[in-house]
Amino acid sequence: MIELRIKDEFSPLEAVVLGTAKSNGGDPTYEEAYDPKSKEHIKAGTFPKERDMVPEMEAFAEVLEKHGVTVYRPKVIQDYNQIFTRDIAFVIDETFVITQMLEERSNEIDAIQDFIDQMPENSVVRMNGDAYLEGGDVMPVDEHIFVGYSELEDFENYTVARTNPAGLAFLQKQFPKRNIIGFELNKSDADPRKNALHLDCCFQPLGLGHCIIHPEGFKNAEDVYFIKNYFGEENCFEIHADEMYEMCSNVFSIKPNVVVSEKNFTRLNQWLEEQGYTVELVPYQEISKMEGLLRCSTLPLRRADTSK
Repeated sequence: MIELRIKDEFSPLEAVVLGTAKSNGGDPTYEEAYDPKSKEHIKAGTFPKERDMVPEMEAFAEVLEKHGVTVYRPKVIQDYNQIFTRDIAFVIDETFVITQMLEERSNEIDAIQDFIDQMPENSVVRMNGDAYLEGGDVMPVDEHIFVGYSELEDFENYTVARTNPAGLAFLQKQFPKRNIIGFELNKSDADPRKNALHLDCCFQPLGLGHCIIHPEGFKNAEDVYFIKNYFGEENCFEIHADEMYEMCSNVFSIKPNVVVSEKNFTRLNQWLEEQGYTVELVPYQEISKMEGLLRCSTLPLRRADTSK
């Protein structure tokens, strides 16, 4: 039996599904790509290769295992991209939610069905109907769930808009004890420096009371004000458009004071160390070319219950 428990983003991690870059299908065509950064690299002939991405993910797995985390990996589907497990499902409290997302990615959930079968039957919920939501947009913070989303006009017009108002309503109904706070994100199918694909592409809470934020990723200035006020402006590390493009906010917390980060994030990593974090550095630059990074690659199943 796989026990589920996720209260926040940074309590000590005990079990996680980490994606795989094996047999990822090679270079897609420009028309097959559904985010602007991938399109940019396809056009430039620099789209990442499996031979380069597999070692990056294995380096991440080694760091997780070094910290005593049980690491599950998806069953490999031939010629299919399975790197970003965060989007296909998420855990809040003791509930495993299978998201409703892009049809092109619908088979990814099949690769972790063996793990789902080991979860308590009444703990698994599958989204349906008109509610759309991806795990990269969902963050439990204290008694809240922070959610990146798009109003219907953007949701219906941008491929990169992945979570709609019905997705927020689903969360409120499913988790009535949590306060759902929606943040409308800026979207662009053409310019990756102006596109916040998910909430974790422009914001990340950290375990010692800090956060990483790219203010321009948010559509409404009052949402940026809310976050800065919530964490305290002095505790917010602002990243600029190029750093957002490189996925600087998409780091991953193993423990409150242990953060996994990309080794080239020099400015961020120095700041994290100055705030008292142990920073585990991994190479993830090739995977970042697909507009995702470390948090995107993980589906946390269980973190330690620190309330005891």
